[in-house]
Amino acid sequence: MSKLITVFGATGNQGGSVIAAILADSELSKEFRIRGITRDTTKKSAQDLVKKGVEVVTADLGSVDSLTDALKGSHTVFLVTNYWETMNAEVEYSQGKNVADVSKAVGVSHLIFSSLHNVTEETNGRLTKVPHFDSKANVEKYIRASGIECSFVLPGYYMSNFTQMLNRSDDGSYQLFYPVGNEAKFPLFDAAQDTGLFVKVALKHAHQLKNKQVLAAAKYYTPQEIVDTFSKVSGKKAVFISVSSEQYKASLPSAIAVEYLENQLFVEDPGYYLGESLEPTLELVDSKPTSWEEFVKKNLSAWK
Repeated sequence: MSKLITVFGATGNQGGSVIAAILADSELSKEFRIRGITRDTTKKSAQDLVKKGVEVVTADLGSVDSLTDALKGSHTVFLVTNYWETMNAEVEYSQGKNVADVSKAVGVSHLIFSSLHNVTEETNGRLTKVPHFDSKANVEKYIRASGIECSFVLPGYYMSNFTQMLNRSDDGSYQLFYPVGNEAKFPLFDAAQDTGLFVKVALKHAHQLKNKQVLAAAKYYTPQEIVDTFSKVSGKKAVFISVSSEQYKASLPSAIAVEYLENQLFVEDPGYYLGESLEPTLELVDSKPTSWEEFVKKNLSAWK
């Protein structure tokens, strides 16, 4: 009898990609049946999953009772939390803690969490205002301490961010403004396409990756490589402009300015993945993740 994998965020970028990857994999689609958790089971994206044989349910991440019903019978759980929904790190931590507690209580064998590094700790307090990283890192710590068998997929820097960050000028050229030098290395990642590719690594190599991190990114790119590739594919002139921290903050809404600034500064030093090589993970993937060039080709209309 097949095992049950429960996937949070079933109709979102990460969870949706995980479900699609399992359904398309001849080995995993036999090994697992899928339960997808989403906020609204009546919407088209949820009903499309039902047509593909996915059991779709709702669950309240703030309710242990609700989570207990949703996770019963699960062998494996993929958890993604959404800081930006509340912009409250305590809420995100509480949600992650609830899922870990319930997973342990109902006998889940493997919890895979979409995590990130703790910016405050990794910079020794130099950068303290990137809660969407820190709260996930704190959830990871809690999961590790819980004793449940676990692994962690750390999503890279979303390629989709550049549909907003590469700004079109009046003359039709594009500009990328960042408060970093060209030595900064961005580990780019197509979340909607490739989250499942990297979660499959955690599933297929569960024993090897027990309590370990999977670095989910295609390649490290400098800002200059990002604009050069965009220019080559689009035929549009594109330039990288290094700006001061104050200039960068002034270009953003005040509610997110400091967090975005410190996020970019973390990429520069000590590095998004603290300088770790992507090769150990890339050696385990079934197929090549989406490159930045491929992403631009596929999404050119987003910049028109």
